[in-house]
Amino acid sequence: MSRLDANRDAARQLRITLVERPVRTQEEARAALAGLRKGEVDGILSLPSVALNILGFVLETAAQRAIPTMFFDPFDVERGGLASYSANYYQVGRQAARLVDKIIKGAKPADVPVEQPTKFELVINLKTAKALGLTIPQSVLGRADRVIQ
Repeated sequence: MSRLDANRDAARQLRITLVERPVRTQEEARAALAGLRKGEVDGILSLPSVALNILGFVLETAAQRAIPTMFFDPFDVERGGLASYSANYYQVGRQAARLVDKIIKGAKPADVPVEQPTKFELVINLKTAKALGLTIPQSVLGRADRVIQ
C-alpha cells in the first residue's frame, strides 16, 4: 500500500475529507498552494517527494494563512512545520546496514527478509503551534518523541 493509499484509507476511517492536489512541477505546487485560503482547509499534509522541493512553498503558505502542517520528516518541523510522524531514519539506516552486511557476507538478496521500520517518531513544534493559536494537549505532548520549543 502506498503512502497516499494509506492516507486515503485513514481519511475514510476518520470521516475526514482529503483534498488532493497532485503536482508535477514546482510551478504547479506554487499554484496549488497559492489557491489555499484559511477556513477552506484545516491543514496541509505534505507527502515527501524526491523530485520536487516544495517545503518552502508549503511553509510559506501555511505561515501566511495560519494553516497547520503535517510532514513525514522532522527536518520539516525544525524549519517551521507543526508536526511530523515518521519512521526514525537513523534506525532505518541501521536496519539497511544490517541487511547489506548479510549480503556482503554471502547471503542471497532474495533470501534476506524485508524489514519494516520498528521505531516511529512524533515531533511537534510548539513555536509554530503558538503562532497558529493552537494549544497542543498535554496528552499529545507526552507522547511526542521530541518537542521543539
